Amino acid sequence: MKIRKILKRKLDGTIWGSLRSTEPVSKVFGLDRGLPVDRYYIEKFLSENSGLIKGKVLEISEDTYSKKFGINIETIDILHYDKSSKKATLIGDLTKPESLSQNKFDCFICTQTLNFIYDINSAISGIKHLLKPNGSALITMAGICQISRYDMDRWGDYWRFTTGSATKLFSEHFGGHNITVKSYGNILSAISLLEGIAAEELLLQELDKNDNNYQVVITVIAKKGK
Repeated sequence: MKIRKILKRKLDGTIWGSLRSTEPVSKVFGLDRGLPVDRYYIEKFLSENSGLIKGKVLEISEDTYSKKFGINIETIDILHYDKSSKKATLIGDLTKPESLSQNKFDCFICTQTLNFIYDINSAISGIKHLLKPNGSALITMAGICQISRYDMDRWGDYWRFTTGSATKLFSEHFGGHNITVKSYGNILSAISLLEGIAAEELLLQELDKNDNNYQVVITVIAKKGK
């Protein structure tokens, strides 16, 4: 068996190239090279579900995705946890529903936020609290990715998710029949994100190949019942 493994390594020798390094290509997710791979998947998810971005829409920290993908929007609000944001129209904490508007929004866009909230169950309750009956939350969460040093040093970077954990968490709050969970990614896109190689450096067919064993971005559509 040992000889067989040695032969396999020699016959299928890895071509490391510039990847044989303990330093990544980019330490900022590839932002200095182009669009980060996880952002490609986030935008793909929102584009695929743009029909839900309508009516009264809420987004975390900015309104970029609401404006880019929204259809028949009436109003856009921006949620931030404190008054440090000049863009924010609402100040509130997802883990404290009493600080949030109730039954107000038709759509809540919450991208790559739950990773940085330790009290994850309270945050999901807060998301449901914000939605109108029949409203939808479009949520993305990190699967395979590096630590965000910026967030870690300020408020913490706590979680990495899978479709399994996302399904259990959101089913407990919204009911399994009201959620749709999906993952995006494959071995190449996972390595690219970890290395900081930008989406523009990959072919579309490489980015769009989906392998559920390499979950780079986890997405959830959570609908609030009547």
